Amino acid sequence: MATIIDGKKIALEAREKIRLEIDELKNAGKRLPGLVVIIVGEDPASKVYVRNKKMACEKAGFVHRQINLPAESTEEQLLTEIQALNKDSEIDGILVQLPLPKHINEDNIISSIDPEKDVDGFHPVNVGKLVLGQEAFVPCTPLGVMKMLAISDIDLSGKEVVVIGRSNIVGKPMSLLALQKAQGANATVTICHSRTQNIEEVIARADVVVAAIGIPKFVKAHMVKEGAVVIDVGVNRLEDGSLCGDVDFDAIQSKASAITPVPGGVGPMTIAMLLNNTLQSRMNKERT
Repeated sequence: MATIIDGKKIALEAREKIRLEIDELKNAGKRLPGLVVIIVGEDPASKVYVRNKKMACEKAGFVHRQINLPAESTEEQLLTEIQALNKDSEIDGILVQLPLPKHINEDNIISSIDPEKDVDGFHPVNVGKLVLGQEAFVPCTPLGVMKMLAISDIDLSGKEVVVIGRSNIVGKPMSLLALQKAQGANATVTICHSRTQNIEEVIARADVVVAAIGIPKFVKAHMVKEGAVVIDVGVNRLEDGSLCGDVDFDAIQSKASAITPVPGGVGPMTIAMLLNNTLQSRMNKERT
């Protein structure tokens, strides 16, 4: 049976370390990290994500602000809010909850955020630095995956990693992180997507599979080689209301050497890394 990588436990440990650093700032009488989350509209899933982020900030001792804009808000109105936050010295992180209403250009919004406050790691400057292997804010979910692998003593060096999905949020940055000349990385990486031919054959040769395709139980046991590490980034709600990932967990756990569950795997790490990035932004200002 595979070792279950307990993302909830790892995330709680990471958040406790962050809380201790916050206590040090408090004891020194220094400003605490400030995070602002902007949500546009009434998307139910977005509301849940924003609420979870707020609770995590409060538990960690961060200063948290939430800006709620109506769905009919214009792109100019949202840009005005961001420009004000860019200039606010009390704010270290700016997060615009995606997706945005269709009449707002997400690329324009992301590009308007100060790269030094882009704790989501989506700004073109931070993406470019990631490509070059330079220090930058990294998207929280793939960063969380790398932290989980490191804590679980899973070294990607020399391994064949197959990432299923090519989104800017998970697939592409995950591939770049695994490829880096860095401790725990140095993998040979293949990205699979909807146009990949013989996708089952590609997945079957992987030492590590990272599934982020958004299709319930897409990765079946016959696709995974014996002893592979399987990381499931997907979160899908089934008709009965239950959650499942992009991986057929029950069938694969007897074949893999390590696997993440859904829920309780990668998900908790995403918020932990958001706190990590916001704290890092705050400490960057301490050094300037």
